[in-house]
Amino acid sequence: MRHLFIMIIMGGVLFLFGGCIFNTTGDTEVGVRTVKFGIIAKRGVEDKVYAPGATYFFLPYINDWHTFDTKLQNLEMTFDPERGDRKSRDDLLFKTIDGNDISLDVIIAYRIDPAKAPYILQYVAQNDDILREKIVRTVARSKPRDIFGELTTEEFYVAEKRELQADRSKEVLQEILGPMGIIIEKVLTKNYRFNEEYQKAIEDKKVADQMVEKNKSGQRATEEEYKRKLEEVRGEVNKMVADVDGQYLKAKIEADVYYEKQKLLAEAIKTEAVAEAKGIREMNDAMAREGGETLVKLKIAEALQGKKIMLIPVSEGGINLKTTDINQLINTMGVKALSTKKSEK
Repeated sequence: MRHLFIMIIMGGVLFLFGGCIFNTTGDTEVGVRTVKFGIIAKRGVEDKVYAPGATYFFLPYINDWHTFDTKLQNLEMTFDPERGDRKSRDDLLFKTIDGNDISLDVIIAYRIDPAKAPYILQYVAQNDDILREKIVRTVARSKPRDIFGELTTEEFYVAEKRELQADRSKEVLQEILGPMGIIIEKVLTKNYRFNEEYQKAIEDKKVADQMVEKNKSGQRATEEEYKRKLEEVRGEVNKMVADVDGQYLKAKIEADVYYEKQKLLAEAIKTEAVAEAKGIREMNDAMAREGGETLVKLKIAEALQGKKIMLIPVSEGGINLKTTDINQLINTMGVKALSTKKSEK
């Protein structure tokens, strides 16, 4: 009996340890071990992350093994049944803030935090599928609708407005899912659709707006052409004005030169006339003094010298044919006058 008991115990040990199974992790997976019966280790989810691309072995029955993929995941919710996670219409349906129905294709890019894999297994989800469908998808279909619904219909046409709301959606999703070990990398928007009647009205308005913009562009082109021609005319006018101004300045300079020349000439004539008048005044003054009469007589004598002058005296009612030598008379009278003045002195 003793030997039988020992053999049974040894067989059980061999069965347990010989029955160890291999547990592996893929290149992008992390593993989490759960202890079912706490003989050596503490019972429950082990707070340890088993690294990717490795093999581990544990005893069966008393251990559980779970893996989580850490690569980037894309949760695509789209109108097209040929794409996305589901083979049916799966886009987000909501109303804009001004009351129009709209649907939007959204992609949520996320991954799990490897360090939180034990927490995910214990409190969030037991595998990737449950995590994707029950957690990420549920939250991702709720909050983004509220955030994108804050836009007006017209704002949906502005890509920058949609991107701002997408960034806000990412922040809100991260606040909710981050504590669960989920990292939201990006929220992307794709196509959006309004109801058919409203869509047609919007398209008609867009066509009308394009025509308005085309007409505005034509008007601006006409205005620019007018401005160009106006500038050309202004250039021509400015050139003509510049030519006239140049001619005026040239004529003004020539006139100023002529004026200065004539002014200098007039001043020279004036100076000469003043000097001549002064000389005449001095001569008159000299002639009015003593000796002036003598000088006059000398000048007359000098003027008459060498000239023959014949006088025909008239007497007794007829012509006296006797001649008088005037030159001799003048000389005689002049000599006598000078001799008289000298004797008086």
